[in-house]
Amino acid sequence: MSLIAAFFAAGLLLVIVGFRMTGSLAGLGLMMLGVAFLLTALSVYNKPFETPRKKTGE
Repeated sequence: MSLIAAFFAAGLLLVIVGFRMTGSLAGLGLMMLGVAFLLTALSVYNKPFETPRKKTGE
């Protein structure tokens, strides 16, 4: 659970810092990195609820 919170906090922080740097390319990069961290937090959170894949060909 702490891994999810760390990714979420880091992602939110990067998005906010990047938004404050509007107009610069570095700000866009920080926001994109923040969104990637937020998506990673969502992926880690949803992993236990994933349905198992069936093997094809069997």
